[in-house]
Amino acid sequence: MTARTLQFVCSRCGQDAGPLDWQCAACGGPIHIVNLPDFSEAAIRVNEWSLWRYADMLPAERQVSLGEGATPLVPVRLPGGLIWAKLEYLNPTGSYKDRGTALLVNHLLAHRVGSVVEDSSGNAGASLAAYAGASGIRARVYVPSSAPEGKKRLIALNAELVEVDGPRSAPTAACHEAARAAVYASHAWSPLFLAGQMTCAWEIWEQMGHRTPDAIVCPVGHGGLFLGLARGFKALRDAGLVERLPRLYAVQSAACDPIVRAWEDNLDEPEPAPENPTVADGIVVNQPVHGREVLAAIRDSGGLALRVSDAAILDAQTVLVKRGLLVEPTSAAPIVALSTVQTHVGSGAAIVVPLTGSGLKTLTH
Repeated sequence: MTARTLQFVCSRCGQDAGPLDWQCAACGGPIHIVNLPDFSEAAIRVNEWSLWRYADMLPAERQVSLGEGATPLVPVRLPGGLIWAKLEYLNPTGSYKDRGTALLVNHLLAHRVGSVVEDSSGNAGASLAAYAGASGIRARVYVPSSAPEGKKRLIALNAELVEVDGPRSAPTAACHEAARAAVYASHAWSPLFLAGQMTCAWEIWEQMGHRTPDAIVCPVGHGGLFLGLARGFKALRDAGLVERLPRLYAVQSAACDPIVRAWEDNLDEPEPAPENPTVADGIVVNQPVHGREVLAAIRDSGGLALRVSDAAILDAQTVLVKRGLLVEPTSAAPIVALSTVQTHVGSGAAIVVPLTGSGLKTLTH
């Protein structure tokens, strides 16, 4: 499927959208692709060791790739029991963001886009900068001035870095203003980014012997990976390849937890939450773009939304590091919630935790 055949519509009001629109002009809702290819086991390119093994099920044709996807799924014995860790921090730029960025950048190339803007807390900006450098696209990335120095350095290698004082929402507001006159390559809003995250679910299915896990526990900011996993497993069910979906558990920092608050209040869509400082900088999002869809996915799967403290996150990060898994604090947040998840899903359940970002970016000396 080429970019020219894609059909974009607003997920809220159904109005048609253009291939480079980042939100609905009528209602401000997120855009989605209505004619994604169906999943086909026969179409898997078994000799391809990247997410492009699913090329026939993806909404962009490969022009540039850094080898994204095909990350290991490894058993990890923790004090509370065994989990399966999906090592997403082993993607080319050190985070799961590369799956979505690869699809988004190839889509931009198909439409001959030469320059873009983006806002990020760090990982998405580093990912876009690398792929922009590889493809010849000029990128300008807005970040909080408080973002980890390692992430800012990575962005500056291949993009113009714009630091913005204030909370995480401040660079977003600045980028939205810049997007009035530029193409917005947004990991938060792009349906191409979401499509790339579906490949993580398909890999887990293959790596578990064509089975689904009982549960997936995932850190959530805007909800891109979480929703991509939900849609990826649904595509497998729609194809008749699995009978059930995993239960989905969204984990947020207590410092910024709009999804959890909405879950506890039984709301269909989260309300803006405070943006307090937290070690889990990757999920500081006070108004999640996909909040409504994330809440629906949690309910449909029989999962939960859970909050965890900074102190517990740092303890969990240490536990993972001691097992050779060098992840950033955001990636450790789901580990804190495991005891609640295990009680909810039952003993002996197969639980997958995507470890989303590399701890190498947070080392200061």
